[in-house]
Amino acid sequence: MKKLSKILVITCAILGVMTSCHKEPEMSLTDETQAAIIEQYVNHTIAPTYTNLANYTDQLVKDLKALKADRTQANMDKVCATFLTARAWWEKSEAFLFGAASDFGIDPHIDSWPLDVSAFNTMMTNTAQIEAMDAEDGDEYAGEKLGNSLLGFHGIEYILFSNGAVKNVAELTDLQMIYAIAVAGDLRNRCFQLEVSWIGDKAAAAHVAKVEELELNSTVNGGDYSYGENLCKAGKLGSTYISTVAGLMAIVDGCKTIADEVGTSKIGKPYNGEDPDYIESPYSQKSIEDFYNNIISIENAYFGGIEGERAENLSLHEYVKTMDANLDTKVVAAINNAKAKIKAMPVPFVQNYTNSANGDAIIACQALDDILSEVNTALRNY
Repeated sequence: MKKLSKILVITCAILGVMTSCHKEPEMSLTDETQAAIIEQYVNHTIAPTYTNLANYTDQLVKDLKALKADRTQANMDKVCATFLTARAWWEKSEAFLFGAASDFGIDPHIDSWPLDVSAFNTMMTNTAQIEAMDAEDGDEYAGEKLGNSLLGFHGIEYILFSNGAVKNVAELTDLQMIYAIAVAGDLRNRCFQLEVSWIGDKAAAAHVAKVEELELNSTVNGGDYSYGENLCKAGKLGSTYISTVAGLMAIVDGCKTIADEVGTSKIGKPYNGEDPDYIESPYSQKSIEDFYNNIISIENAYFGGIEGERAENLSLHEYVKTMDANLDTKVVAAINNAKAKIKAMPVPFVQNYTNSANGDAIIACQALDDILSEVNTALRNY
């Protein structure tokens, strides 16, 4: 029995050493792995984000038309809920404004602020413009004639919200409804363009047909590739990305751009007194939600997908962790810190934009931008 016990002890000791030495296999830092991360990013971060954005802006037009036909507060509340959901998906897309959003001028077209209220009031007295917007192709007229300061989310927001609350439906005029439907139609068209530009014929057939009907650009440099195909083919003949590393760096650059914009411009311009009127979403008073969702867009890009479609084993997070675990820890901490500091900002931002807590959020966003620069340096040099 004693001899058997010794054998068991020795066997258990060996097994213990083997177990303690076992590690999960690290990610392979190859071109194939980089390509898989890019494909995951396109298919599970960009594609679902833009598809949801396209669907909810389409629903917004339908809900506005239903409100015009039946002016009830319930219908008004439904319109506003749809608007805020669409708005959230747009803000969660801002880590990838490179590509179609910038190449086709979609970002400033649908998301310029502040609204030019003086021009809006003048427009409301222009009978010819109102009649043009009330026509069947009013969405096209709005998109071509009104200008960015009267278009997009913030024009619609101005009609629907006041002082952070949904307006009473009785406040809406017939002229405002005509304007809102036309501008929402243009917003929908441009969001269809974003979706089709990135995922091509994987988008809903009706969305593809609308983009084709309006003859909106939807490929890279007018060629054969969608923006998603172009990025997924990084390093291959025909792609504008010379390597898969260049593709990964483009993803990080998109994250850097919005981290900087949130800190420097969206929070910084009003906070620092550079432009007190430069306040996003002032009528719904959802500025801080906008900022927070911008950081979520970075998180989704870094962690390998939107919530519910995430695959961290095919993410920048896992790649950077394998390359430099300390650097990845810093990135994750910086994302979480930016989210926390934005959450700590006093609401509404439009009434508290000089509060010192906003300065902390600016610093957190700058720190996130800085650490993402280190990621790109590491990717370039590894």
